Amino acid sequence: MTKELVHPAQVLLDAQGGAQRLPVCDHYSGVEVRMRKSLQLQAEMMQEFGTCVFDVTLDCEDGAPVGQEAQHAKLVAELANGAAHGARVAARVHAVDHEHFQQDMDIIAGNAAERLCHIMIPKVESLKDVIEAEKALQRATGKDVPLHVLIESPAAVQQAFEIASHPAVQSIAFGLMDFVSAHGGAIPASAMTAQGQFEHPMVVRAKLEIAAACHAYGKVPSHCVVTEFKNPQALEACAQKASRELGYTRMWSIHPDQIRPILRAFSPAQDEVKQAAQILIAAAVQNWAPINFGGVLHDRASYRYFWQLLERAHQTGQALPVEVQPWFASH
Repeated sequence: MTKELVHPAQVLLDAQGGAQRLPVCDHYSGVEVRMRKSLQLQAEMMQEFGTCVFDVTLDCEDGAPVGQEAQHAKLVAELANGAAHGARVAARVHAVDHEHFQQDMDIIAGNAAERLCHIMIPKVESLKDVIEAEKALQRATGKDVPLHVLIESPAAVQQAFEIASHPAVQSIAFGLMDFVSAHGGAIPASAMTAQGQFEHPMVVRAKLEIAAACHAYGKVPSHCVVTEFKNPQALEACAQKASRELGYTRMWSIHPDQIRPILRAFSPAQDEVKQAAQILIAAAVQNWAPINFGGVLHDRASYRYFWQLLERAHQTGQALPVEVQPWFASH
């Protein structure tokens, strides 16, 4: 590849292809020993893949022992500041109406904002909660930290598009367990299982609404957990459905054994990567004008798709064809 070829990101990522790119896996841990092990695993896999292939979100909402919320928040800030160079570390704080929410923000964002890739806000019900979270962040630090929000109720699902529209929101995740529980028994417990969550119409509808809202505003939809963490086959099947059928580009992990199956499920196939590279190189040579490739017409509309496919391959640690590697040298 010659240096004269224009980088795809310079010509392809306009309003129709400008969604933010994040690692496809977001791994949660809240107990100290597991948080430390998660960060160690992240550093090891960064060495293995040459890039950070998953986020580690340190959890205060479910991880902080009652009565020790401040100590736990200080630990999260300490771990974030001590993470490996290039690591993506986040924190989940308490909900905006919780008594320890501002304290979490003050301690974590106030002391580790520069090391945080995002802050997760749970139990967001409306745009008002996002605005409150942004104000709390501003009170804690002068630095910008992206907000990820967790939608967990039917009322919040109704507000998904408005929530996604806020500039501070980078990603929306779906809280399956709380969503099912919020229906007063109208949705059976089977809808919380690996299989059932893709079969119950109300759950599937909520997932689709969140994914659609994210894509409408260039945000990242993050799929919910699979609690059967001892069944990697079921987890990988769920991740494939989330990625290929429901429009999700990211998924939660709650056990280290779930990380690699999620990476595999969200990774494009090798033949897809090879084809995407060939098409984009041919397009770049023609200065991104339309081309005939194998008897099929391609232009910038399809170039965006193939560029995003290569980005996803890079995010999941795949080896890229040598001719496109310079595009990712500093990407």
